[in-house]
Amino acid sequence: MPDKLDLWNRLPRPSFDKKKLSRRMRKAEGATLKHANRFVFKRWENIREVQWHVIVWVLAMGVLIAATGLQLMWNQQGYQTVAAAENGIYAEAALGPVDTLNPLFANSSAEQSASYLMFSRLLNYDKTGHLNYDLANNVRVSADNTVYTISIRPNVKWHDGVKLTAKDVVFTVDLMKDPNTRTVYSGWSDIGVKAIDDNTVEFTLKSAFAPFEHALVFPIVPEHLLKGVTPLSIRENSFSQNPVGSGPFKFNMIQSVDSTSGRKVIYMVRNDDYYAGTVKLSRFQLHAYNTNDEILKALSKNEVNAATDLSSTDIGSVNKSQYDILTKPIQSGVYAIFNTKSALLQDASVRHALQLATDTAVIRKKLPVGTLALWLPLTSNQLTGNVPAAPAYDLASAQKLLDDSGWKLNKDNVREKGATKLKLSVVTTKNSELENVLQTLIDQWKKLGVITETKIIDLNDATHGDAQNILQPRNYDVLLYQLDIGADPDVYAYWHSSQASTHGLNYSNYSNQISDDAQISARARIEPAIRNAKYITFANQWLMDVPAIGLYQSTIEYAVSKGTQTFNSSNKLISSVDRYSDILNWAVGSRTVYKTP
Repeated sequence: MPDKLDLWNRLPRPSFDKKKLSRRMRKAEGATLKHANRFVFKRWENIREVQWHVIVWVLAMGVLIAATGLQLMWNQQGYQTVAAAENGIYAEAALGPVDTLNPLFANSSAEQSASYLMFSRLLNYDKTGHLNYDLANNVRVSADNTVYTISIRPNVKWHDGVKLTAKDVVFTVDLMKDPNTRTVYSGWSDIGVKAIDDNTVEFTLKSAFAPFEHALVFPIVPEHLLKGVTPLSIRENSFSQNPVGSGPFKFNMIQSVDSTSGRKVIYMVRNDDYYAGTVKLSRFQLHAYNTNDEILKALSKNEVNAATDLSSTDIGSVNKSQYDILTKPIQSGVYAIFNTKSALLQDASVRHALQLATDTAVIRKKLPVGTLALWLPLTSNQLTGNVPAAPAYDLASAQKLLDDSGWKLNKDNVREKGATKLKLSVVTTKNSELENVLQTLIDQWKKLGVITETKIIDLNDATHGDAQNILQPRNYDVLLYQLDIGADPDVYAYWHSSQASTHGLNYSNYSNQISDDAQISARARIEPAIRNAKYITFANQWLMDVPAIGLYQSTIEYAVSKGTQTFNSSNKLISSVDRYSDILNWAVGSRTVYKTP
């Protein structure tokens, strides 16, 4: 049997006849010329006679085709629209550190942001800046305003699938009441709380307290995971690194990117069982940095979609062709707080002189456009009627006031009384915006003959103990500081004499009986008109005593990449984390969708 190679050799081989191919090509050429002569050249005159008819017909067909295309496009626009993309991954930069993910201890901006995204509250501030329901779906108040009965949603689950009940609320409040817990939430010791049933919780107050509902924005933690942990050790429990919440996002993992700088990334995934709806984003990454410079570098390297905690000086370094800057006022204020017990500032005339010599309009001009004036211990939009006017800048009057008080200019243009120079120690926290404002203050007060020595403290650096060594003992003459005012005008914590203690927040050591009485009375009355009148009395007294100078209302500076949808520019923010009030609508990119009829 012949092998395969022999069979292959027997197959007919192709042959090529050059002469035959040449004859066929000449024949095809002749036929082509014959047809061209018959149907084109001999009829050219006829074509020329109808050429304009042909041109008009071609143009008409072109117009008809174009009109049809436009109509199709318009019809598509009628039933299609651009909507936010779904299932995106969002990365946001915030200032750390991240030492815990237990929301009861959230202190830094990054920790507070993570708390908001992963945990629920009874009430929350909506995008209009008003209190609204979160876990709660109804609030009933007794006739004497001392009992609050709150119904919570029946369909809420923890991220591990366990049902959230009123017992979780009671458990959380009990933790906050226990001093061994050392939570950031205080003031609950005199408030009774009990679960009526799985979906009802009752709070009992000793007396009427107008701002109470604003206190119901604390995060709820799960009893079934923490009930066996003592309050003293709960912060160090593993829950702080592997939290289980009930918010729009679930904890996935935390990554320590750089142990030296402390940079960490918190990875969260969408909670598909979230009771308030499903967020568009499928992933949320929270990048925690230790400094603003690191945040700016992350933006320049496209490590994140957006960044918060930027100061007014930082935004000048952000690439505006790549990022949009959202500037929004928040219910906080920056103050030059006077230590009224310091040797130099016990004299009210010195405080008044510094007030008159401070031109807050010049300070605001160096801040983002739209930065609001602030001259009261609360924001002016929290009062109505006869609101006290802002003190006018008057350097000449300030100089006369010091002259009359015995503070004379020496040959070096420095104020002195006897052998004592008017030299103030001024402290502020590490923040480029505050440091720039501090320099402006120093320059303005220098014109008055006041000299200063300054100190910048870093409250995030526990190794220096600045809070214990400077803030708590009031180791300064002037503190340039931001105070969180909040949605309610109650600022008792900052200006009531009872709070002028080592662990209180009355950093000025301010004490005045009229002021104290007005604040206590305003807290105890529910009627808006009466509360407003009490706070006007307090504000007038505060301006007369000058325990501080209101410099400006704080803002949030938020950089977000173009094409990314975050909070709306019309939203009203109480604090920085309230940017998440419409987190359900946040998205990365867009898509074309069909409109519903």
